[in-house]
Formats: sequence, C-alpha cells, structure tokens
Amino acid sequence: MILATSSTVEGDATAIYINDHIKDIKVSRISYGIPIGGELEYVDGNTIARAIQGRTEINVD
Repeated sequence: MILATSSTVEGDATAIYINDHIKDIKVSRISYGIPIGGELEYVDGNTIARAIQGRTEINVD
C-alpha cells in the first residue's frame, strides 16, 4: 500500500496509525518531493512519479 499523506504531524500520525493496523501488507509513503501543503491534484505527473519511486517503508521500530 502506498500512502500519500501530507508531511505534517497529522499526516505522519495517520501513516503510522494505518501501518500499525494493517498486517501482512508492506506499507510505504511517497517521497517528500510533493511540496508541503501542496494538493496532489495540482502536482504534475513527473513530480508524482519521482515521489512514488522515492517512497520509503514506514518503520516505527
């Protein structure tokens, strides 16, 4: 599962919450190439592609 939550405290908390409650599925977040406060609907395709390629696995251990 690839999460595209914002890079705010709320976005981080949401990503961790989802990761903690989903088992047997690898959960990752898109890279931070998307501007803070930016909406995905206004980001060009190349930026989204790079953000997905640079995604990181959520690990809270």
